[in-house]
Amino acid sequence: MNDATPPATVVRMYAAREDIYPRETSGRYASLRWLCVWLTQLVYYGLPWMVWNGRQAVLFDLEARKFYIFGIVLWPQDFIYLATLLIICAYGLFLVTAVAGRVWCGYACPQTVYTELFLWIERKIEGTRSAQIRLARQPWTLGKFTRKAAKHFSWGLLSLWTGFTFVAYFTPATTLLHKVLTAVLGPWEWFWILFYSFATYGNAGWMREQVCKYMCPYARFQSAMFDKDTLIITYDQKRGEPRSANMKDREAGKPAGDCIDCSMCVQVCPTGIDIRKGLQYECIGCAACVDACNSVMTKVDLPTGLIRYSTEHAINNQFSLKQMQRRVLRPRVLIYSGLLLLIILAFSTALSIREPLKLDVIRDRGSLGREVDDGMIENVYRLQIMNTAETGHQFKISVSGIDSIALATSDEVQMNGTESRAVPVRVRVAHGEGKPGSNKIFFELTAVDNPAVHVKEKAVFFVPQ
Repeated sequence: MNDATPPATVVRMYAAREDIYPRETSGRYASLRWLCVWLTQLVYYGLPWMVWNGRQAVLFDLEARKFYIFGIVLWPQDFIYLATLLIICAYGLFLVTAVAGRVWCGYACPQTVYTELFLWIERKIEGTRSAQIRLARQPWTLGKFTRKAAKHFSWGLLSLWTGFTFVAYFTPATTLLHKVLTAVLGPWEWFWILFYSFATYGNAGWMREQVCKYMCPYARFQSAMFDKDTLIITYDQKRGEPRSANMKDREAGKPAGDCIDCSMCVQVCPTGIDIRKGLQYECIGCAACVDACNSVMTKVDLPTGLIRYSTEHAINNQFSLKQMQRRVLRPRVLIYSGLLLLIILAFSTALSIREPLKLDVIRDRGSLGREVDDGMIENVYRLQIMNTAETGHQFKISVSGIDSIALATSDEVQMNGTESRAVPVRVRVAHGEGKPGSNKIFFELTAVDNPAVHVKEKAVFFVPQ
């Protein structure tokens, strides 16, 4: 009897990553994708250098606690506007996803954009897909080292410029450039430039599809926004199967679908999936496979559209384009659109009626009320004035609420644009005026050159017993 112990079975919980070398493709969607790359990068790299009212057009000045967005200046008290902008972006993404699937991922997502840029650099230095595969299999030589070094050096330069631009949204770009050239950057500026550069270099140069497949949460919860009328990249199985690469079988009339099993759709896919296996969460909707398949269909004199943008209902029921368009305005889309429109209207209204002047009144609690030499009752206040506009004004201070109430200090204050200042004031009331205890009064601040710019704030005047 054999008592030998059978060998243990090794179960690997982690599958080693296989290198993906996407083939370059051309076509309508590739051109659209590159258009999005150019537009997004012109905006990203260009905004820090755009001047508006003598300062940077878009600047998040954390040190001064001011956010400049073209003609709008937001303060910490205006955080609700930034939160609303994020909500608008979120609902916009939900709406686009419900209608057109993952077009954001395929065309405008920073991961997709920078991966495209890094792939372009890689092809320019290492060659086409087949050349890259051959180079990877070759032993290390001076030529291979030179090509690899040139590629990573180019990636590094692009990453550093990306990190610099990111920090330029928080430190004025001209000031930041001068600091870089004179090597006087602060520790946090060094950290964020290098950190964002490293993130760009690692995500777009090394991890690439791993970010989309394993790190991005959007791929995980997108199914909650999909339905059978959502536009996705689909393979028409009824038309494509059974696959046959033998053109003689087709000419002989043997059963054969339009798919010639050339695997071009797999070779151009940036995430390395086979779209013919159905919808997969790894698919980012970039339509590279659509361009590749259409080019092959054209070469073999078959109709294009074997792989195309379509919906599950359209594929199963062979809907025409007009029938697909009729199903766009469904309840899910209408709800998203309605909520998005309401939020945008509310945001625009609140922003349009937003007062460019803020006033907080803080009474000196060290003395509730005191009688001065002339028999008047005096209270001391600190007016916290914030001119959120970029235009300076001369403001007139007035107080009301008790018949004889008046200011004992200057009633005018000069405020520069986007300035915040504490102004101490003394307010007096004739003896016998006002009831003992707390009396409601009002401070009003009005621009001398523009009476429409004014603000009114209530306070309390204390009359001792």
